[in-house]
Amino acid sequence: MGEKKRKENAKSIFVFGKKNYKFMFIGLACIALGFILMSGGGSDDPNVFNPEIFHWRRIRLAPAIILIGFGIEIYAILLNPDK
Repeated sequence: MGEKKRKENAKSIFVFGKKNYKFMFIGLACIALGFILMSGGGSDDPNVFNPEIFHWRRIRLAPAIILIGFGIEIYAILLNPDK
């Protein structure tokens, strides 16, 4: 009997709540989007320079979205799901 009660009391408790995981997935999506925006701009011929690598999307927008994603991740970790 005592073993049965112990199993009932020892339910698996998750560290994060449902709200935390939602914010974590949103943060991961922002980080992935930032890396996707940063990719590309190369040239097939190494003798030809492609000025597309210095486009504002790769220099300003993509790193900003990645940093926003990391900020969302930090918020998701620190968020108290009980409140």
